[in-house]
Amino acid sequence: MKKTLFLVALVAAFTFTSCKDNATDKVSADGVAAAAERDTQAQKFPSMAFDESSFDFGTINQGEPQEHIFRFTNNGDADLVIVDAKSSCGCTVPEYPKAPLAPGESGELLVKFNGSGKNQVSKTVTITANTQKGKEMISIKAFVTPRDGAVEGSPIKVQ
Repeated sequence: MKKTLFLVALVAAFTFTSCKDNATDKVSADGVAAAAERDTQAQKFPSMAFDESSFDFGTINQGEPQEHIFRFTNNGDADLVIVDAKSSCGCTVPEYPKAPLAPGESGELLVKFNGSGKNQVSKTVTITANTQKGKEMISIKAFVTPRDGAVEGSPIKVQ
């Protein structure tokens, strides 16, 4: 009992004596100004504005590689940094600029499609960037005609 009472008294004494310093005395005007500037900058975001968000290759032959350049502009208030760009499948490969784009600058994102699949094919590319949404999406589509002589559902050519 004496040990418990002693332990409670020790914790109470520690609590009351450790808070002697007044926190407002430690705040400096320079620190407040720096924090205000940091908070203002944190509210600024880049914005990706694409000239077009989707592209249709039309009718293509199976296995015929295709490419398209998506142009975009940073319409935001901060530098645009693209972290990653991934497609919905391995048949589509995006290539994006690695350097930051200042507000007002434009960039290009190249999308390569290997022409696989058949009939109507749609693919999306998800771009991860420091925009307010964090992710942007573009898409491609094509009508892929099977190779000459190919039988539906079979990779073997008919002779």
